[in-house]
Amino acid sequence: MGESTGYFVVKQRAVPEVLLKVVEAKRLLESEKVRTIQEAVDAVGISRSSFYKYKEDIFEFHDNSQGRTITLTFQMDDETGLLSEVLKTIADFRANILTIHQSIPINGMASLSLSIQILETTGDVSQMIADMENKKGVHHVKIVAKE
Repeated sequence: MGESTGYFVVKQRAVPEVLLKVVEAKRLLESEKVRTIQEAVDAVGISRSSFYKYKEDIFEFHDNSQGRTITLTFQMDDETGLLSEVLKTIADFRANILTIHQSIPINGMASLSLSIQILETTGDVSQMIADMENKKGVHHVKIVAKE
């Protein structure tokens, strides 16, 4: 099987611990809390070879999303004010809503699709999505496109 250059968006809980530690080591280096790669890998508990093997292949979603558009889909309960709460979350993170499409609720559940422009001033996109997903009545938030 040939080497692929495709990308995947996965939730943090699905990422192997070694990759999360590589991200943390990169954070330590970027924040200048440590001066060397050896100090960074010692701090997070991985080998230098693991760091070098994965450092170009793992990055936080927020780091590469600025200036892009993401499209999310999810289902939500047909409850007064719930859509407003979701949209307020996006506003609180200073992202720009480009499109909203909501289906007519069937059996108390509506499907929603949002296109969101990620700006330079937008907060942590991963946290924004988590906050939306954690709202009572919001189900199955998924990123379906990133442009």
